[in-house]
Amino acid sequence: MTTLETRPQDHECTVPNTAEDILTAVRALTPELRERSVEIEQNRRLPADVVELLRGAGVFRMGFPRQFGGPDLTSVEQTRVLEALAYADTSAGWCGMIGMDSGLYSAYLSPSAVREMFPTPDVITGGLINPNGRAERVPGGYRLTGHWNLGSGITHADWVSAGAHTYTDGEQDRNANGNPNWRVMLVRPSEVKMIDTWHATGLAGSGSIDYEIDDVFVPEEHTFSFGTPLSRTGPLAAPDSLMRKMPGVPLGAARAALDHVREVARTKVNRMTGERWADDYRVQFTLGECEMDFLTMRHAVYGSVEEKWRKLEAGSAYDELSPHDRVATVLLALEAFRGALSIVRRLYDLLATTSIYKPSPMDRWLRDLNTMCQHVMAQDVIIQSAGAYLLGGRPQFPFAVGITE
Repeated sequence: MTTLETRPQDHECTVPNTAEDILTAVRALTPELRERSVEIEQNRRLPADVVELLRGAGVFRMGFPRQFGGPDLTSVEQTRVLEALAYADTSAGWCGMIGMDSGLYSAYLSPSAVREMFPTPDVITGGLINPNGRAERVPGGYRLTGHWNLGSGITHADWVSAGAHTYTDGEQDRNANGNPNWRVMLVRPSEVKMIDTWHATGLAGSGSIDYEIDDVFVPEEHTFSFGTPLSRTGPLAAPDSLMRKMPGVPLGAARAALDHVREVARTKVNRMTGERWADDYRVQFTLGECEMDFLTMRHAVYGSVEEKWRKLEAGSAYDELSPHDRVATVLLALEAFRGALSIVRRLYDLLATTSIYKPSPMDRWLRDLNTMCQHVMAQDVIIQSAGAYLLGGRPQFPFAVGITE
């Protein structure tokens, strides 16, 4: 594991630090990542040198603002990079999407804490923000205990995130709305017990293992609430910033599958009839329909993210956004997950038995997207929460619509 202490200090000056340069660097990695996709999957986590390839391409710094040495990418720019990375390898795209949260978390930490914890913008976080832990208040911070699953990226992380409800003298803390108080704690990997549970259908290379923390002291300044930005304002200090860039991963996987099948269909001949696939109506229709669906959902995702960004950048507070603006990005993100799976499933069926043999990339893309769609961002609770918010009802997953308390 790369540690903060051993990383070369001159690393930062060699890393791309603009949206264009990071995207170019990631696209340049495509051939190597494609070649190593089977290895990544069999390894069940990103190999250490692959992690460093992503770090060197600037993937993990995308969420940091210029004040902390980052490239200050917009959510649209972040999504484009993640789409390109997932196009090369889905697990790498997923780990890049999780690992770049370091810079997004920095909005909620004090400037002094950011500079201490993230001496360069290439420091990686991994883990879960869901409040599965118990954090007892003590002088100067908290004693944290809990068990978390699906800790994507923690096998190569420099900091591990762990959501928790807080307690004071054994009594659960509650916020002004009467809900349990939720904070995210950042701890060193050396203070975390990692449990190798990740034997998954898809996203096998993401290393999304379980982890435990047992009575570890976490300083107050290493914890945060999504409702209280401390180091900056603006679009990346809004509580939904973590979710806006997530659709890049399913979009990249679907684009990869579309390009693969198009290439196969250009030269494939039906052995029974001698007809070229390029002249077959069923093949033409399936590819055309899948391309139509992809373009529709991709433009919808990018359009909604761009629209929200413009309003926040113009000075609108998140709470001032219309209900439509608040639900649009999260609903279209869900559609990207489910739509990408639908596209790949149809393409998989089109290739028939060609798809089923490992290491067929179609087999891997289908399994990756099936697994990806088990994430909360692709679940019905997102739709319920959006509908409830539009009606003034009670969202079951309020964070999806930017409610943090």
